[in-house]
Amino acid sequence: MKTAWIGLGSNMGDSLLVLRRAMAQLARLPDTQLRALSAPYISEPWGETDQPEFLNAVAKLATTLSPRSLLENLLAIEQRLGRQRSGKRWGPRLIDLDLLLFEGEVIDEPGLTLPHPRLHQRAFVLVPLHDLSPSLFIPGLGSVASLLAGLDADERAGVRPANPVNQGGYAGQYRDQR
Repeated sequence: MKTAWIGLGSNMGDSLLVLRRAMAQLARLPDTQLRALSAPYISEPWGETDQPEFLNAVAKLATTLSPRSLLENLLAIEQRLGRQRSGKRWGPRLIDLDLLLFEGEVIDEPGLTLPHPRLHQRAFVLVPLHDLSPSLFIPGLGSVASLLAGLDADERAGVRPANPVNQGGYAGQYRDQR
């Protein structure tokens, strides 16, 4: 099995419920195990800033699926949960599932780029990824810890833990079994 890292985000509707549903569907993917899930974080919108704050998390999967097949499954989960891919880029979304990394592979194909583009610039990805694996090496970029430390302080400050009272058992529900 290979390790894949998935970014989860939502800023429409009941974002915590949407992320929980996405997490449950990730856990049911064929030939895949959900190994760990970060705590949820609230983050300021990126790109298009005139929209609600996001709730973000990162999941660690072990899978025998190919990167392309895993991506297709992520897009299918988004669709089942009600995501419509219309409107502004970086605009509000009910659910966003991004394939961030896949077992250290570097891929640049139509519709699939790994590591995920701009991953190294986004605190809302690096902070929860750091929770799970601070020493994880991003090919061509460095460790998660060094990338996070290299971000502007304002960028890092824009990501904060979600209220633990409202997590309802979300964080820590899955821990790495290896």
